[in-house]
Amino acid sequence: MKKNRLVSRLIQMCVVLIGISFLTFLLTYLAPGDPATAMYDSLGITPSPEMLEQARQSMGLDKPFLQQYVDWIGGIFHGDFGTSFSKSAPVLELLMKRLPATFRLALFSLGLMLIVSVPLGILSAVRQDGIADYIVRFLSFLGISLPGFLIGLILLYVFALKLGLVKVASSSVGMEQMLLPGITLAIAMASKYSRQVRTAVLEELHQDYVTGARARGMNQWEILFRQVLPNAMLPLVTMLGLSFGSLLGGTSVVEIIFSYPGLGILAVGAVKARDYPLIQGFVLWIALIYMVVNLLVDISYHYIDPRTREGENG
Repeated sequence: MKKNRLVSRLIQMCVVLIGISFLTFLLTYLAPGDPATAMYDSLGITPSPEMLEQARQSMGLDKPFLQQYVDWIGGIFHGDFGTSFSKSAPVLELLMKRLPATFRLALFSLGLMLIVSVPLGILSAVRQDGIADYIVRFLSFLGISLPGFLIGLILLYVFALKLGLVKVASSSVGMEQMLLPGITLAIAMASKYSRQVRTAVLEELHQDYVTGARARGMNQWEILFRQVLPNAMLPLVTMLGLSFGSLLGGTSVVEIIFSYPGLGILAVGAVKARDYPLIQGFVLWIALIYMVVNLLVDISYHYIDPRTREGENG
């Protein structure tokens, strides 16, 4: 990726982040309820009018909206995302504490998905319109149709309650605690990716270079693994980046079902407690991670696909 293009992308990211931050702050500002009252409610304290007024002043809620936003965004530029009302701790500290658990779960589920979806997608494409193809397509349709929370509840009932192979809830984040949440997330993704792999492989198998390779006497598996798969996997790199970003911010339901201590369950708790600084920090943090992941995917294309380098040089 050329330097000027990279700089342009970084500027676009900054503009988008500012827009997201403003929209998030505006929505929380317009949300019903009083943050000062919510803070005392989370602490189990019935405040007096004087206490509420003092709390509003300390939070800066007595200032105009734009001044509040400027103060908040200015603090972010200095690494201060504010203080959580419900947990009385810095927002950034809370997010960083939960991020590794969600990060490991996202990587684990992506790994499981690739192990399952890539072989099934290849098998379905190579055996097009055969029994294996119909079975894979049926399983992928079933996996896409079932909602994630239902898959999670079924796995929890069978493997935790009936068989007792895993714990129902745990405060740790080891492999045992990641197994069922990871499988739950991987099933839906594998169902989608197996179809994408099948489509990509089939498209490459009908290209002229495959016909030429067969004419030169190359066997089917050599053509598949040396020429077809590298080209077929390129479009999936972008999808993997998007999926990884989505997993970091969209695993709330699964984390709640399995009591997994990640970012999702922290965000849900913040919404319940009307913890506006934590909600704002979570949205902005996830948006930043999502855009950084997509930027890294775009940069990786420069090294994975030689055609992008030729286009840039041209």
